[in-house]
Amino acid sequence: MSPTSPARRLRLGLPRRVFSQVLLMQLAIAAGVAVLATGLFLAPLSDQLDDQAMRRALAIAQTTAAQPGIAEDLTSTAPRPDGAVQTAADRIRRASGAEYVVIMNKEGVRWSHTDRDQIGKVVSTDPSDALAGQDVMEIDNGTLGRSARGKVPLRDGEGHIVGAVSVGIEYDSVRARLIHSIPGLLAYAGGALAVGALAAYLISRRVQKQTRDLAFSDISALLAEREAMLHGIREGVVALDRGGRIRLLNDEAQRLLGLDGQAIGRPLDEALGEGRTTDVLAGRVTGTDLLTVRGQRVLIANRMPTDDGGAVATLRDRTELEQLGRELDSTRGLIDALRAQDHEHANRMHTLLGLLELEMYEEAAEFVGEVAGAHRVTAEQITEKIRDPLLAALLVGKATVAAERGVALDVPRDTALPDLLVDPGGLVTIVGNLVDNALDAAAGTRHARVEVSVRTEGRAVVLRVRDTGSGVPAEQRETIFTEGWSTKEPPAHGKRGIGLALVRRLAERQGGSARAGEAPEGGAEFTVVLPEALTEPELATTEEAR
Repeated sequence: MSPTSPARRLRLGLPRRVFSQVLLMQLAIAAGVAVLATGLFLAPLSDQLDDQAMRRALAIAQTTAAQPGIAEDLTSTAPRPDGAVQTAADRIRRASGAEYVVIMNKEGVRWSHTDRDQIGKVVSTDPSDALAGQDVMEIDNGTLGRSARGKVPLRDGEGHIVGAVSVGIEYDSVRARLIHSIPGLLAYAGGALAVGALAAYLISRRVQKQTRDLAFSDISALLAEREAMLHGIREGVVALDRGGRIRLLNDEAQRLLGLDGQAIGRPLDEALGEGRTTDVLAGRVTGTDLLTVRGQRVLIANRMPTDDGGAVATLRDRTELEQLGRELDSTRGLIDALRAQDHEHANRMHTLLGLLELEMYEEAAEFVGEVAGAHRVTAEQITEKIRDPLLAALLVGKATVAAERGVALDVPRDTALPDLLVDPGGLVTIVGNLVDNALDAAAGTRHARVEVSVRTEGRAVVLRVRDTGSGVPAEQRETIFTEGWSTKEPPAHGKRGIGLALVRRLAERQGGSARAGEAPEGGAEFTVVLPEALTEPELATTEEAR
C-alpha cells in the first residue's frame, strides 16, 4: 500500500493512542456542551428581551395616558401636526427613547405620530382592545415597521374612555441588544470550554499512565489474549477483590476446586467452605508453594496481592506428581532393602560355602532351612490374617523393609480382614502412609517395633498402627493431619506433609475418622475407623479367621 493511499491517510488522520483519542473526545464533548448551553440560554433570552420591550412600551403608554391634559386636549382640539397632543407625544417619545407615541380618539384617528403626515388618519392596526379598556402588549408590523407595542385606553377626568395611547419600540433595537449580549455569552462559553479542555487533558494524562499509552485496539487485543491465556493454560488462576469475593476463575481452577462459573462474585469462604484451601487462597496462611488438598487432589498454591487490595492465586495439580513421589520413596526404600538383602545374601552364601567346604553338610542344610523358613513364615502369617491381596502384598513388602531397618513388624493374632473391601486402594494408601511414618519413628530405638492391627466390626474396619518411637505430643495430635506439616527433611521430588492429611481425607471420604494418640507401651498410636469399608457384614469370628 502506498503512503498516499486513502487507508493510509485515514490511519494518519485518526490518533491511535488512548491519550489522544480520549483528549479529542473530551474536547468534543466540552465544545458540544458549551454550544448546547449557549443555545439553551439564547433561546429564552430572546423571549425575555421581547417581553421586556413590550412591558417597557406598555409602561410608556400608561405613563402617557396618565399625563394630565392629554385627554382634554384630545377632545377639545383638532388633530394637527403642531397641536398640543402632538407636542406632548413628541416630548414623551424623546424622553423615553420610544420609536413612536401615537394618541388616537375612539374612532382610531391619530392626534400624534412620528410621521406628521399620518396625523388625522386612521391607525393601521386594530385599536379595539385598547378602546374597550384593555391593556395590550404585542410585537407587530405597522407603518414604521416591526416594533414592540404597548396600548392602553385614554380616559378623561371622569374615567370615560376617550381614546387610546399606542407606544412602539423599534424591534431592531431588541435584536441589537440580543446580538450585543452574544460576545459576553461566548466569552463565558469559551471559559467553560477552556476549563473542560484542561480537565480533559488531566483525565487523558491519567488514562495514559494507567493504560501505558496503548491504543484501544491494543487494549482490546490484550484482553482477548488474556482471556485465551487464562482459559487455555493448565494452571488454575483465581482472582479475588479486596472484599475476598471471586472475580475471576479460569477453567483449570474450576476443575481443580470443583466449582463452576456461578462462583464468580461470591465470597471465597462461601464458595469453597472452611478448610486449608480457603485459608491459603484468602491469605490467612502465608508462604510460597503451599500444599493443600482439595477433594482427592494435591494442589500447590501461590498467592500474589494486587495494587487494588485484591489478590491473584495460582494452583498447580500435584496429585500425580505426589503419587509418583510416594512411589519413588517406596522404590528407593525397596532398592535400599534389596541392596541390604544382597549384602546379607552374600554373607549367607559365604557362610554356606564355608560349611560345605568343611563338609558340614547337616549344618549347611539346617542353615538354609532357617533362612528360607523365616521369610516364608512371615509371608504366611500375614496372608492368613489379611485376605485382601493388595494389602497383604503391601505388608509383606513392608515387613521385609522393616527387617532390613532393624524394626520388627508385628501383625497381632486378632488381626483379620476378609477380601471384601469396597476401596482396597484407599486402605492401601492409608496403611502405607501410616506404616512408613511408624518405621521412620521406630528405626534406631531400643526394641524397635511396629504393630499393625486390622479388625472388622460389622461392615466397619478399624485399623491401628503403633510404634516404639518418641510419640506425638498431645498439643500436636491434630496439627499433624494438616497439609504441609512434617518433622522430616523434604525429599528430592518435593515437600512433605501430605501423607497424614491424605489419611484423614480418605477416611472422611468414607464417613470415617483418623486420630492420633499414645500407644500403651509408649510411642504413637494411629487409629483409623472406616464404617462402610466392606461390601457385606463379616460373619466369621476372629477365631474362625485364624
